Amino acid sequence: MTGGTSTRSYAQAIDALNGLQSNAAVIDAIRKSGGKGGDVQLKEQLEYMQRIGYSPSDLNRMNVLHITGTKGKGSTSAFVSSLLTLAPEAKVGLYTSPHMVAVRERIRINGDPIPEDMFARYFWEVWDKLEADQKRADPVTPEKPAYFRYLTIMAMHVFLQERVDATVLEVGVGGTYDSTNIVPQPITTGVTALGIDHIWVLGKTLPEIAHQKGGIYKPGVPALAIKQDEGLDVLEARAKELKASSFTIVPEHPQNAQIKWYLDGAHTVESLKCCGEWFADEALASQESAERVLIFNCTSGRSGLSLLGALTSSLSPPDASNPTTNKQPFKHVIFCTNTTFASGSSKGGEHARPREILLKLHNSKISCLARLIPPPRVIPRRSRPTPSSPPPSSSSVPCEDLTSNAVDAKDLETLATQRELAAAWEELVATVVTDGTALKANVHVLGSIEEAIDVVRKEAAQENGREVQALVTGSLHLVGGVMAVADLPL
Repeated sequence: MTGGTSTRSYAQAIDALNGLQSNAAVIDAIRKSGGKGGDVQLKEQLEYMQRIGYSPSDLNRMNVLHITGTKGKGSTSAFVSSLLTLAPEAKVGLYTSPHMVAVRERIRINGDPIPEDMFARYFWEVWDKLEADQKRADPVTPEKPAYFRYLTIMAMHVFLQERVDATVLEVGVGGTYDSTNIVPQPITTGVTALGIDHIWVLGKTLPEIAHQKGGIYKPGVPALAIKQDEGLDVLEARAKELKASSFTIVPEHPQNAQIKWYLDGAHTVESLKCCGEWFADEALASQESAERVLIFNCTSGRSGLSLLGALTSSLSPPDASNPTTNKQPFKHVIFCTNTTFASGSSKGGEHARPREILLKLHNSKISCLARLIPPPRVIPRRSRPTPSSPPPSSSSVPCEDLTSNAVDAKDLETLATQRELAAAWEELVATVVTDGTALKANVHVLGSIEEAIDVVRKEAAQENGREVQALVTGSLHLVGGVMAVADLPL
């Protein structure tokens, strides 16, 4: 195919991409070979990168967080990318597969698929460079890589050319021989839940699969895994074998294992109904003895009564608020602003920096947030150093919550929206009465997310080991603020 990069369209790029060997054909070939030849494919992948102008050490400039696993790796990758974009002026690349509608969904910057014109430009740059330099160590190596491997090369080209501050790479299949596994020094590596899948490539048992997944661990790089029944010993052995700097089994919550966070950015009637159904399935049905807390906010202009009505109608069994059962869906209901800290600040400094993340997924929804994965060496673009100056230490990079300037200052000062929400809640949910005393103390109107988190932590401290389940919903800004504040030490 000829013609300048600028004259060839996105549609032509997709046609050319589809003309490469498909993933189905690659997997079928691997199945027939019993998964052999993976090391050769990695050498070929590095050769392709060199043919378009990149050495292995160049790939370290992407500041990669490399994530694999059988279940949850895509959701974890997307969530980590979203968290990293909270850093001021951060530019975060995300590479995942497969796509749902458009191929460019696989290559994202700050959560958005790259535009069609950008996709076309970088696609043809890679294409033309591979055609211009056809020197190969082995003549049987294809002139161009297969579909997934081509997209992996292209994604890395995009992220390097766009000078992203951090890159989240989701493994395609396995780990050891996946085409993403060519970055010598990622920032961190993590393995989510293991399961039986792709047995013709990875093995028929969880230990065999764990061995392949653990192949993304690297010398001198932190290796993370989540607690699971089988395969952890293999992952730990792989981390030691590959000389990882550390091996960490991330606990469900670093500060207080009693608190389980349920985060959902739902902010419409329809989405809050889904949120309530999810929470009912996950929390209300799982721990009869657990105490539950709701943290809720919505922007002014939305009907708090309608939104809370959608939530309460779907989150609990019919008798959950019946006074005769002495039960309510929540022991504490907190309505707070999206202001992050009690001081009125939206900057959390070092305490609010994400550290490690553990996601426990159920039906593609986040059911537990524990720690945050260590962030890469993100440098705000406004203070990017010159080549002669060293980058600032990670602790000097501030963390800001998603602050909205659209909220009326008087509304914030008087907590008008939060008071309206509290009134709507009391109208919707019958107050439990014990010995003639109305239990109204469970409704809190607070000025900051920090104060709301304090209520949850105090409740957990009083429960003597009993689980506290905290549902946070109604606003994406609220969810982001809770992520930051919940990492503060008790």
